[in-house]
Amino acid sequence: MPEKRKLGIIAGGGTLPQILVKYCVQNEIPHFVLAVSGNAKPEDFTPDTPHLFIRIGQAGTGLKRLKQENVQDIVMIGTIRRPSFADLVPDLRTTAFFSKIGLKSLGDDGILRALIKEIEKENMKVVGIHEIMPDVLLPQGLLTKQKPDNQSYEDIKRGVSVALKLGELDVGQSVIVQQGLVLGVEGIEGTDELIKRCAAYKRKGDGGVLVKLRKPTQDMRVDLPTIGVKTIENAHQTGLKGLAVHTGNALIVDQEEVIKLADKYHMFLIGINPAEFL
Repeated sequence: MPEKRKLGIIAGGGTLPQILVKYCVQNEIPHFVLAVSGNAKPEDFTPDTPHLFIRIGQAGTGLKRLKQENVQDIVMIGTIRRPSFADLVPDLRTTAFFSKIGLKSLGDDGILRALIKEIEKENMKVVGIHEIMPDVLLPQGLLTKQKPDNQSYEDIKRGVSVALKLGELDVGQSVIVQQGLVLGVEGIEGTDELIKRCAAYKRKGDGGVLVKLRKPTQDMRVDLPTIGVKTIENAHQTGLKGLAVHTGNALIVDQEEVIKLADKYHMFLIGINPAEFL
């Protein structure tokens, strides 16, 4: 039996890094975690989990440690909040990296592509979490008891059109539409804050759909659209009727719990192929 490749996990916030670590332990996959300070929580990593906390500005230090740990594959997973100035104070290698890529001229996707290129120069392969855990990708079709009504389908169609344009500009992955009106689009704040913000703009009556798609040029290995229990809770609080999410191109955290909660709130969750709504 061939020896399993060692996995490096660059961990942000949220539950996905812990889910991946647990999966590695259960499946005897050797691993090392590089946890990003201010995002990953120290209490989530016990002494039994081989790990190191670094600031975003210490990317060079982190890369060196991954090499020392003989990591072969790397997964970048979890949320990263907007860093403070202190977070960004770079080590020497990170300074050189920022200078080389012209940080201010790139969007999120451009920075991630440059980072992947830098990592793979060190003969480490960047992989998507779905290549390790295939079941984490959102399946196709209706996942809940509740179905979208005719208005919701029209709102999904409108949302797909807007979300794809947003993605082309490397702006965001999500849009909320109610009765044909775009209530809000995702910027730097992320999906959860978008949902909360749109509560103030909803029209009278029910309705409202969150459409969340992978950007057209987005690398499948990093920053895939993600939904979880918190997404459903926030959508319910805002009064949305449901969510339409990019099938096979988005992550669903705790799928069973997400579906159970959506059913409880009589919301729909559907995995869509955007091409079918154009």
